Amino acid sequence: MREDAEQKDLGQVYDVRLIRWIWTFVRPYRRLFLFSLLLMPLNSAFALAQPYVVKLTIDIFLAARRSAPPRWLVPVFAAVGGHGLLAMGLIYAVLLTGEFVTFYGQFYLTMMVAQYSLSDLRLALFQRVELLPMEFFDKTPVGRLVSRMTTDIDAISEMFGAGSLTIFIDMLTLAGIVAIMLALNWRLALWALCAIPPLLVIINYFRVRARVVYREIRDRLAAVNAYLSEAIGGMAVIQLFTREDVSRGEFDVLNRQSRDAQVKANIYEAGLFSAVEALSWATVAIILWFGGGQVMRRLIGLGTLVAFIEYARMFFMPLRDISTKYTVLQSALAAADRIQSLMEEPVTIESPRAPLRIESPRGSIVFEHVTFAYRPGEPVLKDLSFRIEPGQKVALVGPTGSGKTTIIKLLNRFYDVGDGRILVDGVDVRQWDLAELRSTIGLVQQDVFLFSGDVMENLKLGRTELTEAEITAALARAQALPFVKRLPRGLGEEISERGANFSAGQRQLLSFARALAYNPRILAMDEATSSVDSETERLIQLALEELLEGRTALVVAHRLSTIERADRIMVLSNGSLRESGTHEELLRMRGLYFRLFELQYAAAPDIAREAAD
Repeated sequence: MREDAEQKDLGQVYDVRLIRWIWTFVRPYRRLFLFSLLLMPLNSAFALAQPYVVKLTIDIFLAARRSAPPRWLVPVFAAVGGHGLLAMGLIYAVLLTGEFVTFYGQFYLTMMVAQYSLSDLRLALFQRVELLPMEFFDKTPVGRLVSRMTTDIDAISEMFGAGSLTIFIDMLTLAGIVAIMLALNWRLALWALCAIPPLLVIINYFRVRARVVYREIRDRLAAVNAYLSEAIGGMAVIQLFTREDVSRGEFDVLNRQSRDAQVKANIYEAGLFSAVEALSWATVAIILWFGGGQVMRRLIGLGTLVAFIEYARMFFMPLRDISTKYTVLQSALAAADRIQSLMEEPVTIESPRAPLRIESPRGSIVFEHVTFAYRPGEPVLKDLSFRIEPGQKVALVGPTGSGKTTIIKLLNRFYDVGDGRILVDGVDVRQWDLAELRSTIGLVQQDVFLFSGDVMENLKLGRTELTEAEITAALARAQALPFVKRLPRGLGEEISERGANFSAGQRQLLSFARALAYNPRILAMDEATSSVDSETERLIQLALEELLEGRTALVVAHRLSTIERADRIMVLSNGSLRESGTHEELLRMRGLYFRLFELQYAAAPDIAREAAD
């Protein structure tokens, strides 16, 4: 992910723009969400009415100087046979039931909307990542991407669970409490509300600092996830080079940084919660002092004093909730900001709007003056030109770093060329539909990746039209069928993570069969036999002519013995084509290919000389 995106102005994290962006995923479920919002004022109304019922009960039935019941209560008392206390108890029970039902309904609907919306967001994020070019993955740690799809989305889910998007409802509740208190006794209400100015100062103080620290928490957590992903993936290397102590120390530093950021957030949250709680009890003390005096002077009833205490406690409960919801909201918006940055990553490799269609691909390949660099100013390929006819078997050889694998990547359009163009069947690869281009070109890579699942699933890769007979035929042609048949479950044998329960040679044979099952017109093999033992290599050599019959093949190999029968061998050096010809022609030239051949047969120089003669 771009560093400038990671370092955005922290002051913009709490931004209406991000709320609007989150709303795009909530919108399909807006009816349920709006219904849940309608339940919130009802819930507040049920809650706010309870202290008033307590006030009436005390003033009418329990105070020394009893008051007459309001007119709306008279028919209620009559309905229960004059049992006033029973009526008040029933009214209070109805209010409690209403509060429970509305809160349950609101929370259930909100969380249902949240889970559906975040499921859509996670899917959209994964779809976006699938479209990103290889250049993006070259510079972005896997752990950071996993963090976006898990912990960052969980932070947004927590925002829904904490009700952070309903802060305005809390504000309405506060306004309702103030209105009721002023209506009951405005003098006592002013005393009860005198704690608001210092409270606003305290909330603003913590608000500014929380915005920064929650962004820092997300950064630290992403760094921990990225390091864990890399360290676990490379655990064999760590153990092989006895690097456990060093790795543990590096992880400890990242872990401590994440812990310190969390501790800082806890300090701010605890400080804000404690301040609100202290002011709450201070307000109750003021009400007891001033309101108690008014009760003694019989200026207000005892029920009014009790109601004020309850309303004061209720007044600070939303404030405590607001402080908690605000900190959760800050964390969620920081996460949303990072997710949105990932969603806005440019897709530089994509199909054109009107791709050219090739009805019957023949398999010709042309590189015209191709120049390419992974990093500006450091070209890997330099003005490279060559042509491969349909059905021709061409091998690429050369020293490490000469650009052999890069040619394969450009042919599949994992990257776009800097200058020049690449034609497949006379059409620039940038004008092909990506799916058609990559289904036309089968690729067997050096680093074979097998997914968790069984052998059949790994060979089909989601193509349901492939039958078991076709898969078996592909395995047979790849010389992989014998070892698959020996597996306890055959094609149903489960593959562990990254194919760890298969040897390197077996994984490469399965990769070869996977490419053949797609029956591509062009087959590219990138060091496909580098990890195959001599016996397996011999089997592949015997089957190569049958496997590649009528198919264009581009083979990258360091082991020259695997490409001696190629129609043409192209020798690369420093990104340029140095030599081209058959195995015998290149040996007679006694150039770079001859030197590479000599190096491989250094233990038997006579073989190299005899081959050249």
